[in-house]
Amino acid sequence: MPLTKAQYEEIARVVAQVPPTRQSLKTLKGRFPSQSQSTLLSIFSQEYQKVIKKTHAKHHTPEATEAYYQRYLTGVTTNAASPVLLELANEVGFAPSLVARIVLERFLQEGGGPVPSKTLINSMLRDPSQIPDGVLANQVYQCIVNDCCYGPLVDCIKHAIGHEHEVLLQEILLEKNVSFLAEDQLRAKGYDKTPDFILEVPIAVEGHIIHWIESKASFGDECSHKAYLHDQFWSYWNSRHYTLCGP
Repeated sequence: MPLTKAQYEEIARVVAQVPPTRQSLKTLKGRFPSQSQSTLLSIFSQEYQKVIKKTHAKHHTPEATEAYYQRYLTGVTTNAASPVLLELANEVGFAPSLVARIVLERFLQEGGGPVPSKTLINSMLRDPSQIPDGVLANQVYQCIVNDCCYGPLVDCIKHAIGHEHEVLLQEILLEKNVSFLAEDQLRAKGYDKTPDFILEVPIAVEGHIIHWIESKASFGDECSHKAYLHDQFWSYWNSRHYTLCGP
């Protein structure tokens, strides 16, 4: 169902008052039963990411890094099976996957080792079995699967949803006999930045002439719209445009 700006702002206010956990999503669904789970998750994720960006620096100071690492060591020494890193992340209000990354980086530097590359860290986060310590691997895994806003699992889900929306949109265009060039065709022609589809013959939608379509499988708030305009849309603006946001 359509979401008004007032409704969005009310949801955003509630999101700001709840902890960044999966349990909070149940709270949101109970508070706003008329909104779909996917819509609430998108808003929850976007608002949470704004908080993370504001507080990111304080969690990456040398003091914070060492405190989190020592907390991890103490916790797993007491009970290696308990979700030490996940509980730490919830306590300090930081994304579980990002807390796991901080502790993993510190672990790999134990004994004066070199700073691990981002490629290595990302590979271990995608596949914790690569971590050369079984206890830490399990702790990192718990953080990854319980993080609803960050981490490789979330990135994989977002990519899959984005691809699904593009496929559905292409099917609709074919069904409506709308002639278009898809993104891969445009890249083959040498375009560096492209929308998902450029219409070879523009169409009219609600009084607007549409030349191209960009599908975004996420909730489009004002902040994200401004970012998309600056980073992407203005580069191939040629008249009216039409952007599909979801859910």
